[in-house]
Amino acid sequence: MSDKKTRYSDDELQEFKQIILEKLAKAQRDYELLCADVTNTDGNDTADTSPTFKALEESANVLGKEEAGRLAQRQMKFIQHLKAALVRIENKTYGICRVTGELIPKERLRAVPHATLSIEQKQ
Repeated sequence: MSDKKTRYSDDELQEFKQIILEKLAKAQRDYELLCADVTNTDGNDTADTSPTFKALEESANVLGKEEAGRLAQRQMKFIQHLKAALVRIENKTYGICRVTGELIPKERLRAVPHATLSIEQKQ
């Protein structure tokens, strides 16, 4: 009979859940900041700028908003991955490589808590 674990214990899953919840809270704060930058809710625009520099500032502003928009999309994808990891914890399937069916090492999950592949399968 093999002593090889097929899933993480409930205590281990709770440890990972805490890590994910902390990362999720930070990711959501970052996402809100990026969205505020895109929608310009801080009120910092070129309305009070002299006409000479207005065109340059507006083009820089557009580029900045485009970059913030791309970052916001990436951040939302990260948030979705973290939420999916929480579902896997609830289903007790968290930490199992989706290719090999073996446990992903704890060190990898602590570094990348939404991982679904072992480092060998990722490469």
